[in-house]
Amino acid sequence: MNLDMLKMLGSGAKMMAMLPINLLSGKANGDYPIRKESSWDEEKEDILERANWLCQQVIKEPSQLIADAPSVIGKEYQGEWAIYSCSMLTHALANISVLYLDKANQCPAIIAKLIDIVNTPEMRNYDTMQWKEDAIKSLHSDKCGHMTYLSILAWMITNYRLIGGDGRYDTLLDACCDALNRRMHLSKYDLNLLSFPRKPIWLPDMLVTIVALKNYSRLHNGKYGDTVEAWLHNAKTKWIHKRTGLLAGTLPGASYRQKGIQIRGSHTALNCSYLSLVDPEFARQQYELMKKVFGHETTLLGTSVMGLKEYQNKLPNFSVKPGDAGLIIKGLSAGSMAFAPGAPTYLGDWEFRSQILRTAEIASGTIKEKGKRHYRMADMFLVGEATVLAMRTNIKR
Repeated sequence: MNLDMLKMLGSGAKMMAMLPINLLSGKANGDYPIRKESSWDEEKEDILERANWLCQQVIKEPSQLIADAPSVIGKEYQGEWAIYSCSMLTHALANISVLYLDKANQCPAIIAKLIDIVNTPEMRNYDTMQWKEDAIKSLHSDKCGHMTYLSILAWMITNYRLIGGDGRYDTLLDACCDALNRRMHLSKYDLNLLSFPRKPIWLPDMLVTIVALKNYSRLHNGKYGDTVEAWLHNAKTKWIHKRTGLLAGTLPGASYRQKGIQIRGSHTALNCSYLSLVDPEFARQQYELMKKVFGHETTLLGTSVMGLKEYQNKLPNFSVKPGDAGLIIKGLSAGSMAFAPGAPTYLGDWEFRSQILRTAEIASGTIKEKGKRHYRMADMFLVGEATVLAMRTNIKR
């Protein structure tokens, strides 16, 4: 894909580019702008139509969902994109069940379908290829692997339970969280687990584990709460990038050479969004630093936009990193833009949220038809659409 193709995708991006700005009114205690009481209602049609489109695209046979991701990224990334599409859509639906009470009764049944898709050998094959064993069949082992798959599955099930889902997955959830907690305490990396062998420690991945355990503790009288607090203590005292004050994106792992703590825009944006679900005050501190370090204004398709740059000290005109950042255009990465709305939505920075959503609309444009809508880019990057919806609805529950 080149810049001419991006311009084509962004054509006709007027549909809702200014809508989020109109949802603001005044200032809240000299801090973030106040959100109008009717704002969620004004966004309702857009949010629900995107959820409708995503359900149609994601709820299908696992092999087909995986095959829908571009083959050029390889089987492992295809598998990752598929499972992230399911987990992000689950989070969005759980949020929608609280935002729009007329949808609350529908969401658990849809989430159950997503859990059933993820709980299949096909969907965990990306993980099996890396660890050379099945994550579910090895749940009772002490091998410190399978973190991404188990934490995603556990996060999805806790979302299901927290919005009133029944206990059909409780045994599976207990086993997943027990394995994650046990392996964290057996780990030689200060409670961190590797996403994959011979790779660095990815703290955004570990934060899915922390969110899942935090949710589990809410459901089970604080169980695993001490593990969550211990991990957060380490995050605040051991894994901070000295020059910026930001939580690390990656740390050195076994057999992986890396010069200390590394940070990138996409990693920081996702860190902030997950942190909002477990430690809002730490999330707010990190979020303000993120805007300072990675906030970047540029011109896209002839329009001035605000976004997050992927790197501190360089602005690639065009690049692709399928594992996290995705497309990078004029320094701004699709990954950081998709993850960015999560923290401001939770924390109430509606002005920055509006700027990010406006940039996404200008960059990609929206297709709307027959009660469904989606960003044009989602025809190639389904996981991006699911992520934006999850982050855009990332409310306190």
